Amino acid sequence: MKIRKRLYDHEAIHLGLALNEKGVGRHQARYYVTQEESDLIDKYRIMHRREYVEVLRKRDKSGNVVSSLERLQATPQPIPKGHKIIGTTTNAATGHQWIRTQAEQEEFNIKDLDIDGIVSKYIRRIDIEPKKIDTDFLFDRLVYTDVHIGMTTNENGHSLYGGKWDEQEIKETLETMIAHVIENKKSNLLIIDELGDFLDGWDGKTVRRSHELPQNMDNEKAFDVGLYFKIRLIDEMMGYYERVICNNICNDNHAGSFGYVVNSAFKQIAETRYLNCAVNNIRTFISHYFFGDYCFIITHGKDGKNLKFGFKPKLDAKQIETINNYIQHHNISSPYIEFSKGDSHQNIFDESTADNFYYYNYGALSPSSEWVQTNYKKGKRSFQFFNYKNGGQKIHIPFTFEWKINREETFNDYSK
Repeated sequence: MKIRKRLYDHEAIHLGLALNEKGVGRHQARYYVTQEESDLIDKYRIMHRREYVEVLRKRDKSGNVVSSLERLQATPQPIPKGHKIIGTTTNAATGHQWIRTQAEQEEFNIKDLDIDGIVSKYIRRIDIEPKKIDTDFLFDRLVYTDVHIGMTTNENGHSLYGGKWDEQEIKETLETMIAHVIENKKSNLLIIDELGDFLDGWDGKTVRRSHELPQNMDNEKAFDVGLYFKIRLIDEMMGYYERVICNNICNDNHAGSFGYVVNSAFKQIAETRYLNCAVNNIRTFISHYFFGDYCFIITHGKDGKNLKFGFKPKLDAKQIETINNYIQHHNISSPYIEFSKGDSHQNIFDESTADNFYYYNYGALSPSSEWVQTNYKKGKRSFQFFNYKNGGQKIHIPFTFEWKINREETFNDYSK
């Protein structure tokens, strides 16, 4: 036996019914439902009942109520996927509670990555005689950041500027960087600073798991390409330098633990293959090292947990205080201090805002993502190379890449 019952659209959908037309001036449509379906709707309405509650009351000078404001209770909202409850907030006037959620932290699982098997393929001692030169330069320094291996710049073929960043393009970029270093070498020691976001994300998400990242590689492919990048670079550099030191930032907002795993495998391989190679995988948000008159404070600029916005491209008073606190805490007294960061994908080298340190933003090696293209600009991709002498003397030889389009573009000229 069917029961006649008026239902809102969301109630009909809840029962899996096709929507009926509503009468003129009505918010509900008429349906014929079974007793069981009617009972389900009654329970559904109890769970989702919304009432008008008083939220504001005005009184006159005598204390009498002259007006009041009522509002309809808010519909309970489901917890977003990938979030966890961290607290509730209660409205004293209505008794409503709002659930406060936070994105789940990175759940990193590397069981499917055969690290030992991968490393064992490369671990063999290599004795090589580097091309030593007579020079008064202390060291050379290669700085690159934000490689974002696995990122796609044009997911559906309709991004604003296109862009190309696949395995082939990454390897071509690497060969260009190798050739640039060899051509401009002026010392027998090379320091390589990689400032984070080496990989774009694990399972297509950032460290904080807050949003999806369009990818052109799965986790395993990104691992293989990343490890190849590091090994290929060190293999070439060892033929030209007596000693190579690699500093890898592993506390960032994209690569996170995934970046550390790739760099950990690289460290085992590089330090076993070459006696005169050292790899430092840095897990603190900020670190530093000294050489001669110089101190380099290195960071990605944004960490994997606490900083929502990170260090800005341009210094402000708060950033100066933060950096000076770090300098004072570690008793850094070098005459030439450089604070080196990535993250902002911009080359901005500020040597005047702060009195006691330089503030260097390093641009990304990768092209801009589709999101950045739409919200900001096309941008430029680059890396930086330096030759240093004592006394603050240095030569800066940057390299900027041309933007590559990975789509066909045709535009009509209606004036013709």
